[in-house]
Amino acid sequence: MITDLSAPLRIALLTHSVNPRGGVVHTLELAEALQAAGHEVTVIAPAAQGQRFFRPVSCRTELARVASLPTDVVTMAETRIAAAAAHLSALLAREQFDVFHAQDSLSGNALATLRQRGLIGGYLRTVHHLDHFLDPRLAAWQLRGFMHADQVLCVSQLWCDALRRDHNIHAALVHNGVNLVRYSPTPQVTDAAVAQRHDLRPGAPLVLAVGGIEERKNTLRLLQAFARLRQQQPAAQLVIAGGASLLNHDAYARAFHDAVAAHGMTTQGEGKAVVITGAVDDAAMPALYRLADVLAMPSLSEGFGLAVLEALACGTPAVAAEIAPFTEHLTDADVCWADPFDTASIAAALARATRRAAFDVPAVCRRFSWSASARRHAQLYRLYQHQQHQQLNVTRAAPCLR
Repeated sequence: MITDLSAPLRIALLTHSVNPRGGVVHTLELAEALQAAGHEVTVIAPAAQGQRFFRPVSCRTELARVASLPTDVVTMAETRIAAAAAHLSALLAREQFDVFHAQDSLSGNALATLRQRGLIGGYLRTVHHLDHFLDPRLAAWQLRGFMHADQVLCVSQLWCDALRRDHNIHAALVHNGVNLVRYSPTPQVTDAAVAQRHDLRPGAPLVLAVGGIEERKNTLRLLQAFARLRQQQPAAQLVIAGGASLLNHDAYARAFHDAVAAHGMTTQGEGKAVVITGAVDDAAMPALYRLADVLAMPSLSEGFGLAVLEALACGTPAVAAEIAPFTEHLTDADVCWADPFDTASIAAALARATRRAAFDVPAVCRRFSWSASARRHAQLYRLYQHQQHQQLNVTRAAPCLR
């Protein structure tokens, strides 16, 4: 631990995957913003042989190699926790860090293990959201990942309140940001190629959902709302992008595909109504937002809902669930609200959003920047470092007090 509390920090940021999930996106954007502010950042993530981060990263990265990619979630979680702990343990044998910060349950458990072994003094943990796990091992790992942290951070007041209410943890609020250099309403020459690659019909209208087919994303109700929209606009397309989740959503996905067929739509062939892209090249995401007529995010649970800000930054109207955390930072002027449990409400919001005129980047996007998020993180790191320093001094002085 360094004693100069104004010196640049050596920060280890841990995330659970190299795939483009919300928490991983957050980790990389935060890491680069902290690096740009003068800190020394290393991002650590488990990865199978041949895997790498879904996009180039301007700061140092370390990949904790896992021997294989298990199909069952419990083995996958156990393997990734062990890999991250082993890799960081080896790093600590030759270098030091001032701050260890986990962005999820798996990396939180890796740090809890290292703390238990006496290899680190403590760590911080960001809780983006919490899941409900039926498997007791997954539930226990989720709990251990934040209960053993010295400081918990949350990206919305919703989850700060939940942690205080359910676990007596007083988390610090640190918002996400949106990269306005990357996400812009200015069309690019490559946009047409992205449309062609994914068989999109811009102006159909095109409804975009980001995050794959998941119950938490409310994809089934969105499909039912989209079917209503198609009654008025038969050429409309629903595009579901992303979805590289470590959790198993197979049963929900089967129900979704059954519903597609029941509505007389298809996900295959020319003229398909529903486009499922799977993982999307990182460079293509701004184009997808620009090509869409509306982003649909009627989620039942989110940590922050970053995709809404990304869409708005690209000049694309958005539909959001009228629940927290969306209601914490968005207004009627920013989005079209929908009751996420009411298919008719989602359909009506989609229709309203498709009629919205083009707009400039809204003020809400300018309020939430990664540089501001990095400054807030650095403040909390300094406070944590100061508390650790004080605790160390008390420990050293303890023999003199006997």
